[in-house]
Amino acid sequence: MAKKKTASSGHRELKRVDSVPNRNKSIITIIAIIIAIIIAYQFRHSSSSSSVSHTFDPNYQNILTENSRVSQNSSHRHYTYPVLAYITPWNSRGYEMAKTFNSKFTHLSPVWYDLKSQQTSLVLEGRHNADKGWISELKKSGEALILPRVVLEAFPAELVRKKKLRNKAIDLIVTECKEMGYDGIVLESWSRWAAYGILHDPNMRNLALQFVKQLGEALHSISSERNSEQQLQLVYVIGPPSSEKLQAHDFGPKDLETLSEAVDGFSLMTYDFSNPHKPGPNAPMKWIQIVLQLLLDTSGNRAKSLAPKILLGINFYGNDFSLSSDSGGGAIIGRGYLTLLEKHKPELQWDKNSGEHFFLYTDDKDIKHAVFYPSLKSISLRLEEALSWGCGISIWEIGQGLDYFFDLL
Repeated sequence: MAKKKTASSGHRELKRVDSVPNRNKSIITIIAIIIAIIIAYQFRHSSSSSSVSHTFDPNYQNILTENSRVSQNSSHRHYTYPVLAYITPWNSRGYEMAKTFNSKFTHLSPVWYDLKSQQTSLVLEGRHNADKGWISELKKSGEALILPRVVLEAFPAELVRKKKLRNKAIDLIVTECKEMGYDGIVLESWSRWAAYGILHDPNMRNLALQFVKQLGEALHSISSERNSEQQLQLVYVIGPPSSEKLQAHDFGPKDLETLSEAVDGFSLMTYDFSNPHKPGPNAPMKWIQIVLQLLLDTSGNRAKSLAPKILLGINFYGNDFSLSSDSGGGAIIGRGYLTLLEKHKPELQWDKNSGEHFFLYTDDKDIKHAVFYPSLKSISLRLEEALSWGCGISIWEIGQGLDYFFDLL
C-alpha cells in the first residue's frame, strides 16, 4: 500500500476493506453474493426453484441457454474486495467485457509490455499494443484503475546485480506510465527469476526483492494523471508454492512482508494445477486452501494481516485434455466450450474433491477427452474462499469466460 493516504476511488476501496474485521465482513458478503445470485436467476425464469437448481447443478442445455444472460444492473458490485481483471491483445472480447462490466473491477491489466535486454542496456516493448481510445472510454465510464502488465524478460542476473540497469528499468517503466497516463503497472518477474536460479542465492534474492521495492517506491512518488492525490500503484505477480512445503524458490510469507509497503497488491496465480501430462482440474479447492495457508496462516509473523493485498487467481478459461496414451490437449475458452456442449451434448459432472465441473466426450478420431471449465458454482466457491480470508481476486482473463460469470462479481 502506498504510504501517502489518497482520496481516489481505487485507493478508497483498498483502504476501506483493510479496516473492516475480515471474518465478520466476509460472512456478510458471502450471504449477499448468494442472495444476489438467487435474485438474478429468479428474475430470469418463471420458476424460481428450477432457476436456483440450474445455477448450482447445470446441464448443457442450461449453459447454452443462459450463458449470455446477465443482470440488467451490470454496474453493481457484489464482491467488495479488490478485483483485478487481465485483458489480452490476442483476445479482443476482453476489451469489450472490460467496457461492459467496468464497474465490477477495481483494476484492469491489459497484457501489453515486455522489458528486454538490448545489448548492454534495456528496452521496454509493447506500446504498439496500447489502445488509447479504449483507455479513454474506460476512464469516462468507470473508475477502474488501468495497470498494464510488464513482464521482466531482461537477463535476471545482470539486472539485479547492476545498479545502473535497475535504475534504467525503473526509469523506463515510470516514464511510460507518465506518458501514457496509466495508474501504475502489474509486474511479472518471479517465475523467470526462479527459472534462472536467482532466488536460490540469498544475496541475489535480496537484490531482486530490493529492485521490486525500489520500483514500488518510485511509482508511489508519482501522482496519477486522473487524480493528483492518488499515487501510481504496483501489483506484483506471484506463483503458488510448488508443494505443501515451501521450497527455496517459492514466494513465501517473509517475501510478502518484505514487499508489503512497496507493493499495493499481489496477483496470486492459483490456476494451471493440471496439464496435458497430468490431466485434471485447473485449480482444486484443497490446493487453493493450502496455498493461502502457506502464505497467510504462518505463526510468528504478520502475513495474515496482509490478506487484503492478496488477489487470489481465478481462471475464466478451462482445459480440454486428451485421455489417450499420447496425452495432449490444452486451454479452452468460452466459445470453444459452448461449441463442444452443442456438438456432444455431454452430461456435466461435479467433482466434489476439486470443486469443479467437468465432462467427458469422444472426438471424431475415437479419442476420449476430459473437459474442465469454470461454472457459476465453481467460481462462487472460490469467491467464498477468498472472502473467508479477506482477499481480493485476479481473473485470467475476462475475454475467456461466459457473460453470466460477471453477475457474481
